[in-house]
Amino acid sequence: MNRTTAATANNRRGDQRNQIKGMTQMALFAAVIVLMAFVPFLGYIPLGFTRATIIHVPVIIGSLMLGPKKGAALGFVFGLTSFINNTMNPTVTSFVFTPFYSLGEYSGGIGSLIICFIPRILVGVAPYWVYRLVKRLRVKDGISQLGLMLAGIAGSLVNTLLVMNLIFLFFRDAYAAANQVASTAVYGFILGIIGINGIPEAIVAAVLTWLVCRVLMNRKVMQNIGV
Repeated sequence: MNRTTAATANNRRGDQRNQIKGMTQMALFAAVIVLMAFVPFLGYIPLGFTRATIIHVPVIIGSLMLGPKKGAALGFVFGLTSFINNTMNPTVTSFVFTPFYSLGEYSGGIGSLIICFIPRILVGVAPYWVYRLVKRLRVKDGISQLGLMLAGIAGSLVNTLLVMNLIFLFFRDAYAAANQVASTAVYGFILGIIGINGIPEAIVAAVLTWLVCRVLMNRKVMQNIGV
């Protein structure tokens, strides 16, 4: 075997090892998301008119550690758990997340799939770029503590703001009827949910992202886990 052939073989083995590492890392994060989604009151907390969630946190952490492409894939897993939960264990407003549930004359549709998946996929993308921007502006080497917190906030608010505003866009009247709110007052109701759920979720995401990532994103730790 000549040097060129040996180098090619080594490169292929290296690529295979990297692919296996990547798949393993993705599987671990996806397992955490699925566990949180289907253990009662762990990831989704039912509040009657909606579900509060902290499942976006492992998606945010995955985005920061594995990059935006894998983060987007983890966001898709997040969306899939939401789709399954709202189909199999619906609340009165589950039609906004699944086309397979209806409430009286109101039912989900293509808008439900957009609401269920697009914001959650972006949860796995936005934190990465927010962190990179803050780090570039403030920190030349090491971990940006502020960047971690802002990434957590960004990921959480991307989820909350997009979901709630897309609900208003696609299901304004149906969502108002499901919550016994006048159509003219439904956006105020949505703003109330953003304030009651979204702001605390963003604070929790900021704290958890900072606590976890300042440990896991240490250079030595990243090398040890193959990231």
